[in-house]
Amino acid sequence: MLIIVLIITGCQSKKKKTVFDSPTNGSINISVDESFKPVIDEQIKMFEASYPNAKINVHYKPEAECLKDILMDSATRLVIVTRGLNSKEEHYFQDSMDYVPRWDKIATDAIAIVVNANSTDTIFTLKRLQDQLSGRMGKKETIIFDGLSATSIVRFATDSILKGRSFDTSVVKAVRGSKAVLNYVASDVNAIGLVGISWIGNPEDTAQVNMLKQVKIAFVQCDICPDSPYIKPNQLSILTKRYPLVRGLYYILKENYNGLGSGFVDFMQFERGQLIFKRAYMGSGKMGFAIRNVNINEKLVK
Repeated sequence: MLIIVLIITGCQSKKKKTVFDSPTNGSINISVDESFKPVIDEQIKMFEASYPNAKINVHYKPEAECLKDILMDSATRLVIVTRGLNSKEEHYFQDSMDYVPRWDKIATDAIAIVVNANSTDTIFTLKRLQDQLSGRMGKKETIIFDGLSATSIVRFATDSILKGRSFDTSVVKAVRGSKAVLNYVASDVNAIGLVGISWIGNPEDTAQVNMLKQVKIAFVQCDICPDSPYIKPNQLSILTKRYPLVRGLYYILKENYNGLGSGFVDFMQFERGQLIFKRAYMGSGKMGFAIRNVNINEKLVK
């Protein structure tokens, strides 16, 4: 009888030790591209407030480290970066785990060019950016990045601005993270910084409004705008891709069941999460927030 009781008790304790997460319950680790920290902080804050039994342990890192986590770290369930998986990565997962992680675009981001508040140099073209990054415009101004390697903004500059060519490291300076980029530009009238729009584009965020007293967002040439040759990144120019420095925001979910990672991804994809992206002045990736002409005081405006 004693043996039977011990066996039953042992089985019950083993069952109690086995804890499975659900879409609204449990704890997971995720890695997120640091250039999206402000908006993802808001997503997590709202998700955890809605589901008190859920805990999202977020680690902000350069994009390359996030992708390394999803490939090599078994504890990382979800990453949020600026690209999905390529075919080689999908084959790796299929061979090693017998399934391919789910991934998709959830929002559209813009890279803002910021200059010191006292700078009069606020007009940029892609050609000018190419020349400055490659050192063809001299060394008067310094381009500030959130790292010289591994970050998504550096990759965007290399792929989409320089078209694969290399930086001139004598005119480029690396600092640690997007906040450090803004602080550097705020302290140096000859500095030019590149940051994700969620760090500086939200007029409802007190910290960002205060930072806009020290730096300002520059205009970039728009080749498809009949009404204005130079524009700033805003929701209209991002959604219509009139602003040229636009990129996607993607999730990659390594979860082959309906767990907490799936719950958080669904939250970001549906109405409340998409409204948070919208409130951060990014473009929605899943909901069609309409852009309409309206008539106010007999004057047509957008």
